[in-house]
Amino acid sequence: MKIIENIAEYLDAEGLTMSLGMFDGVHRGHQEIIKKLKKYTESEKLESALLTFWPHPRVVLQADAELKLLNTLEEKLQLLEQFGIEKVFLQEFNEEFRNLSGEEFIQQILLEKMKMKHIIIGYDHHFGKNKSGNFELLKKMSLEYDFEVEQTEAVLENEIAISSTKIRNALASGDIQTANLFLGYSYPLSGKVVAGKQLGRTIGFPTANLEVASIKLLPKNGAYIVEVEVDHTLHKGMLSIMTNPTVGGTSQTVEVYLLDFNQDIYGKTITVRFKDFLHEEIKFESIEKLIDQLKLDRQLTEQYFQNH
Repeated sequence: MKIIENIAEYLDAEGLTMSLGMFDGVHRGHQEIIKKLKKYTESEKLESALLTFWPHPRVVLQADAELKLLNTLEEKLQLLEQFGIEKVFLQEFNEEFRNLSGEEFIQQILLEKMKMKHIIIGYDHHFGKNKSGNFELLKKMSLEYDFEVEQTEAVLENEIAISSTKIRNALASGDIQTANLFLGYSYPLSGKVVAGKQLGRTIGFPTANLEVASIKLLPKNGAYIVEVEVDHTLHKGMLSIMTNPTVGGTSQTVEVYLLDFNQDIYGKTITVRFKDFLHEEIKFESIEKLIDQLKLDRQLTEQYFQNH
């Protein structure tokens, strides 16, 4: 997959079949667009492309917004490549770009710079200043500029339209199963293993403390069943997102315990994939009660992997 960070310098004369948007999560709705793009590229011998943004437009438009995303930029690019996109135009959502009207955006960016021949957009997608660009504008301009336009329907699950917002809401409530169902894969979280308080080591449950990107959305505080990838090998694990109230903690930490694992992984970047929710954050009366709960969590984790 080729990444183009400066559209102004893009000189390829070959036409593109493309889509545009934030594609946060690259969820099943996004995947449906990508499937249509790939089908069209095969029949028309065009390259598939996506124009996406970084940072998120809401971060620029609402400077005080504490927006957390389903994907870091690296994760999103990996997913887009995995699903078969050939070119990604990575556009900074700056002042100049945000002031383009929908019509200017189509003319100056999609047609003049990117040589668009065919575009597929989501059922509710808008673009350009004041959301002036939409399917109707594309359809109207396609008659004059000779390109094709297609709009996808919402992808439904139990009559609910899948969206990045609904996935964020599911994660915020600890509903991992719904989030994963809407994503089409297990929600990932990557982080560098850093030194912690090492309490787990003293009670027989040594954990890896993860340093996570500040933009990444964490599920609600609590304990989770996870799959852990270390050096391309998968392991069973339990993960906690909490403030460690039992030992007087106040700041949020992300700690993962790998079952049947005793390697030194300090300084390594590992990836966890959320499988299920175990329980809310608990303040225990004693360390002994904490150990009892960890033993029960381990038993439930083992049972989960036996059944899946």
